[in-house]
Amino acid sequence: MTEARERLAEVLDEAASRPVYVTKRGRRVAVVISADEYERLLQLEEDAEDLADAQAALTRLRAGEPTIPWEQVKQDLGL
Repeated sequence: MTEARERLAEVLDEAASRPVYVTKRGRRVAVVISADEYERLLQLEEDAEDLADAQAALTRLRAGEPTIPWEQVKQDLGL
């Protein structure tokens, strides 16, 4: 951690191309990644959550659970 603090500019430059692990007493405590990689990971997480929601909805539909009529959806949304 001390070295990372002393070499912050270098750590940030290195993180632009690959993850940089920060250790404390020989144990990994953090990782520095580029902002682009962080945004990509956030998008992947959101996509995975959307997929899980869609799969759950499909499972409920296949199980015969009732659906909400389109007219009711429009009314609920004030359309």
